[in-house]
Amino acid sequence: MRNVYQLTIPTPFHVGDVHMYLIVDEAISLIDAGVKTEEAWETLKTQLSDLGFQTSDIDQIFLTHHHPDHIGLVEKFPQATLLAHPNVDVWLRQDKQFLTKYIHYYKKMLHETGVPKALHHKIDDLKNLLYFSGRGKLMKTLQDGDQLPGHEKWRVIETKGHAQSHISFFREEDGLFIGGDHLLYNMSPNPIIEPPYTDEKERSKPLLQYRQNLKKCASLNIKTVLPGHGKTFSHVNEYVDKQLQEQEKRAKRVLQMLKQKKLTPFEISKKLFPRHYESQLQLTMSEAIGQLDYLLAYEKVSQETINGVQYFQKK
Repeated sequence: MRNVYQLTIPTPFHVGDVHMYLIVDEAISLIDAGVKTEEAWETLKTQLSDLGFQTSDIDQIFLTHHHPDHIGLVEKFPQATLLAHPNVDVWLRQDKQFLTKYIHYYKKMLHETGVPKALHHKIDDLKNLLYFSGRGKLMKTLQDGDQLPGHEKWRVIETKGHAQSHISFFREEDGLFIGGDHLLYNMSPNPIIEPPYTDEKERSKPLLQYRQNLKKCASLNIKTVLPGHGKTFSHVNEYVDKQLQEQEKRAKRVLQMLKQKKLTPFEISKKLFPRHYESQLQLTMSEAIGQLDYLLAYEKVSQETINGVQYFQKK
C-alpha cells in the first residue's frame, strides 16, 4: 500500500471501529474523519504521531459519505480543504431547512409504509446522530471520474447506495480501492432510504443503486479493498457475486411472503427482522423498501394504496 496508511478509530456505534486512510503524495490527505468523540480524537492524534505526522500536517480531507462515523472530526482540521460529493454539504452545515425536510419526509414515509404511530418518534434519533457529526463546509466537490487534487493517480468512483453522497477512490496502477462503506468484508452495507435532495423530484432507490455500483466495481479490476470497517480484502468479483446473490435470496423471501397476502412494508420488515425492526427502524425499513423497489423494478409485485398506506402483493 505505497503511500497509504490505515488509521483505526473507535466509535460508540454497533458497527465498531471505523478506518480512516492517510495518503502521502504531493499533498498529505485524510480519507474520512472518524466520529466526534474525545476517544476518537486522541486515538487519531496518537496514530498520526506514530507515523511521524501531526494533525496540522493535513492539507485535505476527502469524505466518502456523510454518515457521522466518517465526518465527525472535520472541525479539528481548520487548515484542511474539505472535499466530497455535493450531497455531503447540507450534512456538514447541518442545514436546518434540509434537516426539517428530512424529518418531515420520514414521518410521512412511516405513515405510508404502515409503521404504527407509536414508533414514529424513532426518526427523532437523527438528532442524536448529529451529536457525533462534525460541522464544516465543503470547499470543493468531487464527482465520478474526477482526479484527486495532489494525488494524480487516484480518481473518484461514484458508489451511491449506502448513502446518496457515497464516493470511493481508486488507484488503477495497483488496483487499490478505498471504498468507505460500499464494499465491506463479511458485511452487507444497508442501502438507506433518503429524501430527495435539492435537484431531485423523487427519492432515489438505494438498493438498485447499490447493485448497479457493485457491478461497476466488478469491472474495475480492483486488487485490494481498503474498507471503512472490517478487514482489508481482495477477490472483489467473488464478493460482488455473493452480495448480489444474497440480496436476490432476500427478495425471493419477500416474494414468498407476498404470495400469501397483501403486506405493508412495515409488516415485511417485521418478518425479515423480528428482533431488530423496532430498535433499528430506519435500517430495517430501508431494507424492506429496498427489496420492494427491486421486485417492482422486475415487475414481480403490484402495489396499491388503501387509506394512505401502501400494500404489496405478488403478481
